[in-house]
Amino acid sequence: MPVACTLPTAERPLRVAEFDALFADALLDVDRPEPGRVRLVLNEAVEERARELAQRETACCSFFTFAFHRDEQGRLQMDVGAPAEHSAVVEALAVRAEATRAAS
Repeated sequence: MPVACTLPTAERPLRVAEFDALFADALLDVDRPEPGRVRLVLNEAVEERARELAQRETACCSFFTFAFHRDEQGRLQMDVGAPAEHSAVVEALAVRAEATRAAS
């Protein structure tokens, strides 16, 4: 499997819009535990939606990894990671999440 995004170009704005909507609706916090990894803390009510979106993103962009768990307060955490050569994509996602959260 190639380490690249195979989502057709025409569909990319739609996927970005889905992430933006998730961030606007449910993002509580953004943390960068290390380069190439971001932790998005989400309202637990969106868990199914977040997991489904992560699954679709991994299917077309094989360099992403997603992991879900709960923090000590029971909040949903979605960890997004990528290899070093794609760490800028993860950072861009973190910046976009913060901007979307600030705007909503």
